[in-house]
Amino acid sequence: MNKYLLPISLFVLFSCKEPQEKTPGIAAEQNSSFLIPFEKADTLNPVLEKGNGSFVCPILNKSIPWENKDVFNPAAIVRNDTLFLLYRAEDTIGKFAGTSRIGIAWSLDGEHFTKHKEPVLYPQKDQNYRWEWEGGCEDPRIIETEDGSYIMTYTAYDGKLARLLVAKSKDLYHWEKFGSVFNDSSNKKYIDHWSKSGAIIGKMNQGKIIATKINDRYWMYWGDTDIFLASSDDLIHWSPVEKDGKLLTVFGPRKGKFDSDLVEPGPPAMITDKGILLIYNCRNVPSKGDSSLVEGTYAPSQILLDPKDPTKVLSRMDTYFMKPEKPYEVNGQVNRVCFAEGLVYYKNAWRLFYGTADSKIAMAVKK
Repeated sequence: MNKYLLPISLFVLFSCKEPQEKTPGIAAEQNSSFLIPFEKADTLNPVLEKGNGSFVCPILNKSIPWENKDVFNPAAIVRNDTLFLLYRAEDTIGKFAGTSRIGIAWSLDGEHFTKHKEPVLYPQKDQNYRWEWEGGCEDPRIIETEDGSYIMTYTAYDGKLARLLVAKSKDLYHWEKFGSVFNDSSNKKYIDHWSKSGAIIGKMNQGKIIATKINDRYWMYWGDTDIFLASSDDLIHWSPVEKDGKLLTVFGPRKGKFDSDLVEPGPPAMITDKGILLIYNCRNVPSKGDSSLVEGTYAPSQILLDPKDPTKVLSRMDTYFMKPEKPYEVNGQVNRVCFAEGLVYYKNAWRLFYGTADSKIAMAVKK
């Protein structure tokens, strides 16, 4: 067994100090451990839409309109008092009529954003070409490290298989790719396993969520059917947690509820004074779930896990805290979607950024 694939029994030995900084907005009451309520910024939404920017694709060797189809599913981070969104953008070219690339936009007030004219992470003729082309680079999650660097997990899609990849940056604009997060895991067997949506565990420090070790290891929730777990000592090379030679499921869909069909991590998980808070996305199928929600509805929820044992669920919301209801959330490339991926504490408020109907980006706020 790979030395990083820890036996599940060892989790009970974990220790984690209580956070020194109380997490803003997390209620102290016994039954109010979740980050709610959020209010949609109706007067501002959608805060980001498709554009006409162009850049020279290094694979096609020509200038293309890289975000003229849709923009959605953003990560969010604060750097030097500026709020940044790193978002998925699609063109209308090629066999999928939409190769994805990661763009960047910034804001000084948390409400109005300016786009950089070119994408900052995209398929190239490099070691990741076979995984990223021609579907592209999708759905980033970002977390800051203790030394001020940034780690991005993102999905590469080759047209058949989604793979969870990782990149690192000092400035959010220039990224070094490291390939599959599971490149060094046991027998490399998970490199060609469907994988996506890596939400790394962190802790609030001076208003920022910083990647934080638990028992000398970093941890990441991932997956888009059930939620799985992986660990790392450097945030680059990850080993999935297994039980009896198979992926350990931390939690999954629930019959009869809004999250009946699939569950998928949202923004980075956060250690609070109540536990590890994870916002997660989920899809409903009325025949086995919530009959009041239309088929395929994506509505985010929250779950609290034990910081001494990241596999142990402490509490889980009985329902969603947001659902598609605005026109731009109901109608788009994929209808009826609110998909949360970016969370920051900025200008004295929690700001949650989410993709709407796989077409636009919106914001919800908790003060």
